[in-house]
Amino acid sequence: MNRFSFSSKEGKYMPRKCVVTGKKTTTGNARSHAMNANKRTWGANLQKVRILVNGKPKRVWVSARALKSGKVERV
Repeated sequence: MNRFSFSSKEGKYMPRKCVVTGKKTTTGNARSHAMNANKRTWGANLQKVRILVNGKPKRVWVSARALKSGKVERV
């Protein structure tokens, strides 16, 4: 899956990052029993939802935790 989505209205690439909490993909090492290190990534649980941004409905990435806690409401 592509990490970026193209927005034709703004003409920019939008990274997969929560607009409310700022959560995004993090990186680190996967460690085996022998402590071998392999690079891996942890993706945040992001959902693409329509919310009000500056009084207008907009489709953005929001973390599941922000949705569950009521920090943002769908439109």
